[in-house]
Amino acid sequence: MNIEELTDNFEFLDSWEDKYRYIIDLGSKLEPLPENYKTEEWKVKGCQSQVWLVPEKRGEKLHFYGDSDALIVKGLIAIVLLIYSDKSPAEIKSVAVDNIFAKLGLSEHLSPSRRNGLIAMTEKINYYADIL
Repeated sequence: MNIEELTDNFEFLDSWEDKYRYIIDLGSKLEPLPENYKTEEWKVKGCQSQVWLVPEKRGEKLHFYGDSDALIVKGLIAIVLLIYSDKSPAEIKSVAVDNIFAKLGLSEHLSPSRRNGLIAMTEKINYYADIL
């Protein structure tokens, strides 16, 4: 799936209740994160729930794995990984993520703590893009 398909799927759903269910479903399809990565080293600071993001360099591109102890947050991780995974550091830095979140309606329909968590995740990915 790509961002356009995700946006189309969001537009197809009528209510935010349906969109939340869809977000949870996306999270259930994440690649499993091995337990040995669920440590402080990989934890994203600034998230109310526990969130782990792990980068993997694949040639010139970065692939990300992620997980959370909260269902909706796990779905938000799936969206973030869809946006950023398998891109070069330059591509990651050029993503207009605020526009994508706004188009999906996440900016206005998430609680402040979840919005802060999304920002923390994108900042962590941009950090990895700088150092890897």
